[in-house]
Amino acid sequence: MCRLMEERNFPAKKFRFIASARSAGSKVTFRGEEHTVEELTKDCFTGSDLVIASTPDEIAAEFLPSAVEAGCKVIDESGYWRMKDGVALVIPEVNPQDAIDAKGIIASPNCSTTQMVMALKPLHDAAKVKRVIVSTYQATSGAGVQGTEDLVGGSKAFLTGEKYDYKVFKHPIAFNCIPQIGSEKELGYTSEELKMVYETRKILGDESMQINATCVRIPVANCHSETITVETERPVSPEEARELFSSFPGLQVVDELASGKYPLPNECDGSDLVFLGRIRRDISHPNGLSFWCVSDNLRKGAATNAIQIAELLASQK
Repeated sequence: MCRLMEERNFPAKKFRFIASARSAGSKVTFRGEEHTVEELTKDCFTGSDLVIASTPDEIAAEFLPSAVEAGCKVIDESGYWRMKDGVALVIPEVNPQDAIDAKGIIASPNCSTTQMVMALKPLHDAAKVKRVIVSTYQATSGAGVQGTEDLVGGSKAFLTGEKYDYKVFKHPIAFNCIPQIGSEKELGYTSEELKMVYETRKILGDESMQINATCVRIPVANCHSETITVETERPVSPEEARELFSSFPGLQVVDELASGKYPLPNECDGSDLVFLGRIRRDISHPNGLSFWCVSDNLRKGAATNAIQIAELLASQK
């Protein structure tokens, strides 16, 4: 987030950096100046206008109400506030007015939700999406720094025939796929899968949309990929879908199957866009459309989306 705010020249007169007691007193260099990290307390928000928080759920639950009480606009990347009543869940390209109208905390969605909803929005506006079947292929960076260290360390150990003690994953991720992300929830679904269901409905404002998600961790360092099949009220041809995607902000179509051109995680890494390819009719349903979707989960799936919400709020001043 710090790097993105530098790159995008975020408009603020003063920046403060706040973290746990363990990190308080350390130094952060931002825009060529050294800043001392302050300790997170319930009284630390006084005098600030905007808080952008990326913390564990329990920290967000405990401290962010104090930021609201101090008069701050709050953008939260944790999962704690997303589905709470009265909390706006926002992707700026999709539902910016929800952020503008928000009174307290504004939540940024789950990374796998964000890229899917970006793709669904133009289809939903044009032909109303009734049903979605999505399978995700999620990178190890989604499990944090240690997730990627597990991928690298586990891969080296696999190739040399050595043992590796995985810190994040319950099963080896090297040369493997793990069909569980998050904890077990009702009906055999995981928390990650249900996030995609409930968050998508909230962002798009459509509780009638039927969504079935399967989330899988794969041995890719960064960028989540998804196969998405949608059923719409009327048929949407691949040609129309390409036009809808191409004209929507933040989406880029890469779709030339004959020449082997489609979004690849290692080519989408470091971009703020959501990439779409393999756009084709669903031959099992007359109103069906299938496509492939890739996005950098650390950028648009997390940090970029939060910064874009902040930029939207700043533009209203």
